[in-house]
Amino acid sequence: MSQQTVDGFDEAFDWQRQKPADQLIRRFVDQFCGANDHVANLRDRMVTETGTRLLDWVDHVGIPASETVDGKRVDEVLRQTGFRGATDRGSGDWFVHDGGLFPPICLLNDRMSRMAIRVDSVADFLATNQCDAEIIGRDGAQFRRALVWSNDNTEFFVCQRHGWLRWEPCDIDVDQIMAAKQVLAMFADRQRADFSAESDLIKQAVAAIGVDWACDRFFVAERNYWQSRNHAARVQKERQDRLGLGWGNHDHHTYRNSRENFAALIGCLELLGFHCRERFYAGGQAGWGAQVLEQPATGIVIFADVDLSPEELAGDFAHDGLAAQDHVGTVGLWCELHGEAFLQAGMHHLECQFDFDAARQQLQSLGINTMAPFTDFDYLRQAFTEGEMWKVESSRIDAAMAKGFITADQAERFRREGVVGSHLEILERNEGFKGFNQTGVSEIIRKTDPRHLGQ
Repeated sequence: MSQQTVDGFDEAFDWQRQKPADQLIRRFVDQFCGANDHVANLRDRMVTETGTRLLDWVDHVGIPASETVDGKRVDEVLRQTGFRGATDRGSGDWFVHDGGLFPPICLLNDRMSRMAIRVDSVADFLATNQCDAEIIGRDGAQFRRALVWSNDNTEFFVCQRHGWLRWEPCDIDVDQIMAAKQVLAMFADRQRADFSAESDLIKQAVAAIGVDWACDRFFVAERNYWQSRNHAARVQKERQDRLGLGWGNHDHHTYRNSRENFAALIGCLELLGFHCRERFYAGGQAGWGAQVLEQPATGIVIFADVDLSPEELAGDFAHDGLAAQDHVGTVGLWCELHGEAFLQAGMHHLECQFDFDAARQQLQSLGINTMAPFTDFDYLRQAFTEGEMWKVESSRIDAAMAKGFITADQAERFRREGVVGSHLEILERNEGFKGFNQTGVSEIIRKTDPRHLGQ
């Protein structure tokens, strides 16, 4: 476990803004769009029709190795801006950035520049955009790609990845593809009853198709379940599907968890290949914290929320476990009323990367309002859509009142009006900033507590 600082940050994950690397990536993307009218048009349509930015969909950029940047060799500039060589991306000279959120760069041994975006389905993108292109990779495979638009200087690809990092297609047979389909169906139909059963299910899936593909399939099912319970999500997904994109712009998935089941949740996520990243704490007055996790092959990030005291932050609460308390904060009450997010309730929110202003304005025109931003920096902007109200089982309301977590008046209001269940979160990242706002989020979480609504 990495060393912990007093304010709750793991020093190894004290994310910083990476302005030089950000400027370099934007320069490459702008140059590519300037050389390919089809991609420039797609960039404009992404903003106006989905409220998203091409930059946030980029899977990787390929640059001629002979390229220079302001008179310097491109590989030299990449290293100077924080990129390092990588050997897990396939053939070619690949560079990745460990300190920020940037697409990999591949140096190519020809004069062509290459860009690829990552979508949920290559076939859907081609059909929606009326493109006639050959798809490399079997239908249902872990990786597929297609060359969509090219000219004398550029090649533009779309690809889909399901726990596959390399650019070369994977060697997948029909039996493996069928097994992956069965795993997805198994996750979609899971009973969501208890962590022990879910752990066994995950182990079965990993044994069938491997940890990375199983992780990808699990979160396809999770997003579908969350989307079925959130109107804003369905509206935005339809907008993105009209361009054949899917949810490829997801930033992180957020689970709300009870204290007593928190270690079990982390255990299930680690079975899916997640590694613990930084620990998040909203401050002594907030009463909650989170463990951030990331799965390196899929790029999926988890924000696991839990009621937490300041003194518990110093320990390894993700693995040591947390005892139940005689009171609950916002996160604990949500679990009391709706159930565990990993089980019956589903995710509290999915946060996706957008053009912040465009997305909020476009959704508002469709009748979907957003709450006041809880982060509004140049490098990070965040806001929830207004909460989706869920009906709560009377037995859960009765139990919460019996434990003293809510008053009789609150119980009556919850029965009558329901309780906020989930959100879509609008996020914009700049300068490669990979972290989160440790301060502004506390007040917005309080505003999602049904006991405080209207205050």
